[in-house]
Amino acid sequence: MLLEGRPIERTRMSDVAFDRIRVAIVTGELAPGTKIKDSELAEYLGLSRTPVREALARLVETGLVESKPAAYTRITPLNRNDVETTLAVIQALDHLAVTSAVPNLTDAMIETMRAANKDFADAVRKEDITAALKADDRLHGVIVDAAANPLLKRLIHQVHPQIHRIYYRKFSSLLGGQDTIDHHDTLIELCAAGNSEDAAKLSARHQRYLGGLIGELFDADEFGTTA
Repeated sequence: MLLEGRPIERTRMSDVAFDRIRVAIVTGELAPGTKIKDSELAEYLGLSRTPVREALARLVETGLVESKPAAYTRITPLNRNDVETTLAVIQALDHLAVTSAVPNLTDAMIETMRAANKDFADAVRKEDITAALKADDRLHGVIVDAAANPLLKRLIHQVHPQIHRIYYRKFSSLLGGQDTIDHHDTLIELCAAGNSEDAAKLSARHQRYLGGLIGELFDADEFGTTA
């Protein structure tokens, strides 16, 4: 029985390390291109090296970390081509999520989305980036959950952090305006009306709009990278 418990504890510590490192990458605490060592991260997190190594291996799979054996492990730099590819995947996943979710949305779910958008608007006014993105995630999370597709949910959770780290760096240029609040309001009303097709089209237009803004930031070299 004791032996059976040990792998569970190790997995839990690996999850803790994964979540904390992922958040540090998304928020920019660990900046793109930063070289990292599992020993230093383990000391910083107060964990042993084994769960940190396991977490880094998982983060390599998500694309947030890249590793070259016997050379380096680093936070993946922001690369325009990679970002555009990720945006294309997100658009496809989002379309499937919206069309699948709308028929399943309940009145309670719609109210949760409205409450999330209210929190989003409040956070925007306060210029609280963390709270705004959490509210945005909560709103769209209702749609993802209502889609009732575990694989879709897993894929969305895997690719979104790659774009969220751009949102954290340039929030006011991307999600900080009235446009996103209004978009959310219209999306919610289309969902409440059961109009899955128009809701999916609206969401796709907004995703393309954000993609265009991100492209403009790359054009202006706002990320300190080359195209």
